[in-house]
Amino acid sequence: MSTILDKIAAIEAEMARTQKNKATAGHLGLLKARLAKLRRELITPKGGGGGTGEGFDVAKTGDARIGFKCFPSVGKSTLLSTLAGVYSEVAAYEFTTLTTVPGCIKYKGAKIQLLDLPGIIEGAKDGKGRGRQVIAVARTCSLIFIVLDVLKPLQHKKLIEHELEGFGLRLNKSPPNIVFRKKDKGGVNLQTMVPQSELDQDTVKTILSEYRIHNADITLRYDATSDDLIDVIEGNRIYVPCIYLLNKIDQISIEELDIIYKIPHLRIYTKPKGQLQIMSPLLFYILKG
Repeated sequence: MSTILDKIAAIEAEMARTQKNKATAGHLGLLKARLAKLRRELITPKGGGGGTGEGFDVAKTGDARIGFKCFPSVGKSTLLSTLAGVYSEVAAYEFTTLTTVPGCIKYKGAKIQLLDLPGIIEGAKDGKGRGRQVIAVARTCSLIFIVLDVLKPLQHKKLIEHELEGFGLRLNKSPPNIVFRKKDKGGVNLQTMVPQSELDQDTVKTILSEYRIHNADITLRYDATSDDLIDVIEGNRIYVPCIYLLNKIDQISIEELDIIYKIPHLRIYTKPKGQLQIMSPLLFYILKG
């Protein structure tokens, strides 16, 4: 594991040092391909020993599965307990939830399984804090709820997305509109339906060579990136919708609330008219990616 992490760190450092331009596109594409292969080893280690581990392997039930993800001590366990009536320990210290706690709700006749996953930490995609096991369960979800603490920087949202992306989860995205077909001979045949700003014949060949693919038909139906092509080649990406919940907004000022309210595509949910507030005294902002 440490050897893989060392290699990942070295590649990420080299990518950070490399200036991004047309001349370096092929080299960066090669580095990204190597990084993707190493991350795949973290997801599915050699030898078949990649089980989720005790406390993380939860049998699927119902019509859909929703996973709650956040940094530690943001309030997702309290939310889940309120929604599903299941007990998930809540305390004033981090990493309270150490296992996957399942719950269930019914909505318009559908039975929905809720999973209170252990709080994610920076480096989870690299195995820190049992991150590999936690995110492996997240990959089985039909929907991801990311709970954010409004008292902490909103860059937490980007950090969590970075961790999930590093483990093959693509939030609020559709699969790349790329046709990729390996063949026995004939070399690499690249067709583009629209002008490309990043991928060209040389860059595509460089990426394919890292996977020892020398014969393939590829059609780019939009302005694709090397990351898009790598995702298609890897073939193990999970495309899942995500909803963001900002918690503890009752602890910020009206002025701060006004700023948050101006964020595009932001909708406010307090409580249904004539019904009890879902989680007093907290309000939840729900932002669809």
